[in-house]
Amino acid sequence: MQGERLKLFVIAGEESGDRLASALVAELATRFEHIELVGIGGEGLRAAGLKSLFPMDDISLMGITAVLARLPRLMRRLGEAVDAAYEARPDAAILIDAPDFNLRLAKRLRTRDPSIPIIKWVSPSVWAWRPGRAKAMSAYVDRLLAILPFEPAAHERLGGPPCTYTGHPLLEKCEALRPAPGERMPLEDAEQPSLLVLPGSRGGEIKRFAPVFGRALAEITARDVAFQVTVPTLARHEEAVRAEVEKWPVPAKVVVGEEARFAAFRSAHAALAASGTVTLELGLAGVPTVVGYDGDRIMRLLAPLIRVWSIVLTNLIIGRPVMREYVGDMFRDDMMGAATAALLTDTPERRAQIEALKELDAAMATERPPAEIAADAVMAAIGKNRLT
Repeated sequence: MQGERLKLFVIAGEESGDRLASALVAELATRFEHIELVGIGGEGLRAAGLKSLFPMDDISLMGITAVLARLPRLMRRLGEAVDAAYEARPDAAILIDAPDFNLRLAKRLRTRDPSIPIIKWVSPSVWAWRPGRAKAMSAYVDRLLAILPFEPAAHERLGGPPCTYTGHPLLEKCEALRPAPGERMPLEDAEQPSLLVLPGSRGGEIKRFAPVFGRALAEITARDVAFQVTVPTLARHEEAVRAEVEKWPVPAKVVVGEEARFAAFRSAHAALAASGTVTLELGLAGVPTVVGYDGDRIMRLLAPLIRVWSIVLTNLIIGRPVMREYVGDMFRDDMMGAATAALLTDTPERRAQIEALKELDAAMATERPPAEIAADAVMAAIGKNRLT
């Protein structure tokens, strides 16, 4: 809207949230003459003009153990962020990821200044555990933006805020995830099919899961199934991953960075992966996958509170158990090895999973890019007419 100014308070809780936020700001920049940003973010938001109140890493914590260990600092940062938002008097507050931090901020900000519209992008997993959070959010979140297609219905059922599905950011990476013609060798032509092994995206997961995954590889070998192993990882975890991989009974190639990761996905025939967003990446790439996960001590105590039939995003989106999962007491190397071996040869299990993964596109499709849908929601929340 040429000639108009927009002031936003934005918090991106991690790198993926920073990418969402910067894409949203770029879209809003086509609708407003000037945008002023206040808040917390990473490289993308800084490039858009944000001077982060403090480093994004201060709130980029995953898991209850990590949060408890840094609770005093988190509470101090929370107070600083609420004060900054109140003093900024923004047209809207946009809070992305970091649900423990951002929802506390939203609640305090609503008390301090009820006039500021609050938009939360990326829903907490109320459909999996602590469903009461949905109804509680209705008191201090005006619009929820979801990246999973089943979340709007879940919030409506649970009494949550008005919820809009924007599409998942991974949809924009499908071309990078999927093989070009000839890039993924037909299974029958591969002397050693390519197996991806992904033992987690956090240090604690890698330490706990990599030894079990290594023993699962031994189980595959014992079944006389030929394969070669590739382990994609992030630069910050490369040293830890290499140290664990050296203990495995089979050689493994470690690749680092997004470009190498996606190249490995495009050539892979099967995967053994820890639960997380990676299972959706693998699903969109059409890679048959076995999923394993075992929580730390605190998560095991909380396990009875989990109310979802699967922890695998691909399964939840398709609506049935497409990828086999081995969780908690079922997180066993012999079981995961046997299941993975079945995906490395031409079996009914492999063919059925490949066929089912083709349903993801239709289940996740949106008519427009996520940033456009999110920008419309922001404009509606601040009482502006949607740009046509």
